[in-house]
Amino acid sequence: MAVPASPPFVIETREDYLDAVAALRAGHGPVAVDAERASGFRYSQRAYLIQVFRRGSGTFMFDPPAVGDFSELQEAIGGEEWVLHAASQDLPCLRELDLEPRSLFDTELGARLAGLPRVGLGAVVEETLGLHLAKEHSAADWSTRPLPASWLTYAALDVELLVDVRDAIAARLEADGKAELAAEEFAAVLSRSAPEPKAEPWRRLSGLHTVRGQRALAVARELWLARDAYAREIDSAPGRLLPDASIIVAARSAATSKRELAALQGFHGRASRSQLDRWWAAIETGRTTADLPVLRSGEETIPPPRSWADRNPEADRRLKIAKPAVAAVGEARTIPLENLLTPDHLRRLAWNPPAEIDADSIAAALSELGARAWQIDATAQVIARAFVDAAQGPDEAAETPS
Repeated sequence: MAVPASPPFVIETREDYLDAVAALRAGHGPVAVDAERASGFRYSQRAYLIQVFRRGSGTFMFDPPAVGDFSELQEAIGGEEWVLHAASQDLPCLRELDLEPRSLFDTELGARLAGLPRVGLGAVVEETLGLHLAKEHSAADWSTRPLPASWLTYAALDVELLVDVRDAIAARLEADGKAELAAEEFAAVLSRSAPEPKAEPWRRLSGLHTVRGQRALAVARELWLARDAYAREIDSAPGRLLPDASIIVAARSAATSKRELAALQGFHGRASRSQLDRWWAAIETGRTTADLPVLRSGEETIPPPRSWADRNPEADRRLKIAKPAVAAVGEARTIPLENLLTPDHLRRLAWNPPAEIDADSIAAALSELGARAWQIDATAQVIARAFVDAAQGPDEAAETPS
């Protein structure tokens, strides 16, 4: 069982913070960084704890609300390689504090590319270092103050072992000839811009497909908007106030009063009763508005593949032949399919291929979609061959080996 090198504590004063910055500046090698949020408890995705480790310095844990300005820390370590596990999860909340690395090593992504069967931090630590890392506090409410000692132990170990893990994975990638492609992937994570906000985020409600008719969809939308506004106001995770299932139940119901709404089976949540006036007002707005939502969102530019056989048989054949062919490339290289090529890229190519099918045109299309050079080199020829086979027709294509 892994244990921290020294008793962990949280830095809350400027004096302790500046001492920690000086120690980190004096250290050497990559800097391991992790952030703990309160997802599932708070509306925001802000960091409530930041852990930093560097060889020759030690481990330091910062309380972001108490520290406030992290400009000195950024100046001290910003030019170093940062080691994060599943970096895309932590980079947004770090950037909110103006903390940003110049270069990155993502141990979760590196583990995927190295072909490790499990890529959670605990599994990767065990695979690479032979140590057991307890992960029982990963879903804790990190906005809690004071933080329990057992949580701090967990948080310290998240970074204390990370540089050793990085070295072990880097050695595997180098031995497998994957170091360059891994560097390309790490750089892509670092340069990836935040996704554009959805025009209609309420359409992501779980179970929305069971809501029939524009009027009922309007009710679901207004309930989602009311919940989101209240959650933002009190900084609470929306689902804790009113679960998606409760919104769906209310949207599908014919309740004619607040009392009937409160009595609905399945209408529950921490604020289902205390904010009943709020929810009922949203329902009445949805039932009377002239702004009715369309039945299907225009955000999705291609339909789900399950409908392709009827809607676009040619695209269906292309995807069914290309997907296993690309998967075979991934198996040969011990790289998961989703890392070898973003599945959406292959779907979009199959739905709307270039006019001329050859490796060069497929490569150009993949590049336009955002695929990296190594991904294009690995898959363009295979996809082109699969699309040519698909064009022969369902009978001939079925006989063509993939």
